[in-house]
Amino acid sequence: METMMLHRGRLIDHLHLVVEDYPDALRFYSAVLQVLNVPIGGSGDDYFWADELFVSTLGSEAAAGVPTGRHHLAFQAASREIVDAFHAAGVAAGGCDNGAPGLRPYHPQYYGAFLLDPAGNNIEAVYHGPAARSAPSVTVEFES
Repeated sequence: METMMLHRGRLIDHLHLVVEDYPDALRFYSAVLQVLNVPIGGSGDDYFWADELFVSTLGSEAAAGVPTGRHHLAFQAASREIVDAFHAAGVAAGGCDNGAPGLRPYHPQYYGAFLLDPAGNNIEAVYHGPAARSAPSVTVEFES
């Protein structure tokens, strides 16, 4: 079997979703991110963020008053069990099943689950199988 190398954290700085129903979005993302062990980093009356994901209302300063179109966003999961828990938590928090947890044909170990969030975005959790990581995440420190 050929070795595949994947890079994470070098292409996307952040993703901004503008939603019409902020409470539904906050409930959904709080539930699925908790399962993925990613805390909400900050929030206000019209926005929240977690790592590279930023979600805001139509009226927020960061938005242009128009909801974002349908996006596909895939979160990394540490195991198949976490993919399963992601799917269950997302459905319980108002998401719609868009592909039950299971193996996918993308590569032999690809195990994913898909949900539609309350705004209709296709949200996935994926586990690529056992792999060695050089670090759990990339840390960026800024000088003041």
